[in-house]
Amino acid sequence: MARRTQLRNVAEYVPARALAAAIQCFPERANLATFRAAARVYAGLNARHRNRAIDNLRQSFPERSPAEVRRIAVASIEHLFQLAAVDAIMMGRRIRPDTWHRHIDVTPAAPAIDILASDQPSLLLTGHCGNWELLGYGLSVMGYPMAALARPLDNPLLNDWALGIRQAWGLEVLTKWGATPRMQEILEAGGRLGFIADQNAGDQGVFVPFFGRLASAYKSIALLAMRFETPIVVAMARRRSQAIDYEIVIGDIITPQDWAAQDDPLYYITARYTRGLESLVAACPEQYLWIHRRWKSRPKHVRRGVEMPASLARRIRSLPWLASAEADQLIETSNREAAADGL
Repeated sequence: MARRTQLRNVAEYVPARALAAAIQCFPERANLATFRAAARVYAGLNARHRNRAIDNLRQSFPERSPAEVRRIAVASIEHLFQLAAVDAIMMGRRIRPDTWHRHIDVTPAAPAIDILASDQPSLLLTGHCGNWELLGYGLSVMGYPMAALARPLDNPLLNDWALGIRQAWGLEVLTKWGATPRMQEILEAGGRLGFIADQNAGDQGVFVPFFGRLASAYKSIALLAMRFETPIVVAMARRRSQAIDYEIVIGDIITPQDWAAQDDPLYYITARYTRGLESLVAACPEQYLWIHRRWKSRPKHVRRGVEMPASLARRIRSLPWLASAEADQLIETSNREAAADGL
C-alpha cells in the first residue's frame, strides 16, 4: 500500500467534516431519503458490488425469485449508505444518556440484560447487520460500558474523529493490532468485549455453516469464551423505521454449560454463534452487508478439489440444530464446489 501523506489525509478529512456539517442542517428523515436515492444510483452504476450482493443472496436464499433477490440487494446498499452518511454522523447527537430511550428499544433484549449488567465477563457479538456501530455505543450510553475490537481507519484524522464519537460515553475501541493483552485484562476484570463476528478469517479459519455454505470464522472468540468461561450474547441493532430508530434483538445466548459436554467445543461455539448471526440476518436481509466477501476463503478440501474430509463432515453432523438432511445438503454442496474447483 502506498504511504499516505498528510496532504492526502487533510484532503479527505476536510470534505468529510464539511459534509457532516451540511447533513446536520437538515432533518434526519430527509437525509435518509437523500442517501437512499444516492444508493439506488450507485447500485445502478456499480455492477461489481450489485452483482456480488445478488450472487450472495441468490445462494443464501435459493427459494427467492430473481426480482426479490435484486430488491434486497439494492435495499442492502441503501441501508449501507444511510448508516455511513447519516447514522454514523448523527449518532453522537441523538443518542445520549438522557435521550437514548427515544431511539433504542431494549425490550427485545431483556434476556441478555442480566448478563450485561452483571460483574461477570461477557462477550457481545454482532455482524455486518443492522447498525453494528450503534450496538456497542448504545449499550455504553445506557450504562453498560464495554470495549469493542475494530480496525483503525487508514486516515488518522478521520480515525480520531470517529473515535471521538464512538468513545464519548464509555465505549473503549481496541485496534486489532496488539489488542490481545488488553482483551485479557478486560475479561479478567469482569468486563464486556464486543466483536463483529462475521469477518472472513482466511484459509486457516474455522469453517462453519452460514446460509448453507461453509464460511471461515476466527478461532479467537471461542478461545476467549473457553478460557474465561464467559457467556456469549449474539445481538443486533435493527432499524425499525426511516429514522434513527432501532431495537436491540437477540440471536442467541450461549453459556459455558452449553459447550461443556461437546467433543469439540471450539467448533461448536464458532458454529453456534454463526448460526445466531444467520438467524438475525434472515429476519431482515435488507439490513445485511451483502457486498461483503463473507465466503471469499474456501476450505482446504475445496481448494484442493477433493471431497470433504471425514473429520469435518463429522463436526458438521454433530451440530445439534442441524437436521440430518440439512447436514447432508451442506456437505454435498461443499463437495460440488470442490469438484468444480478441481476441474
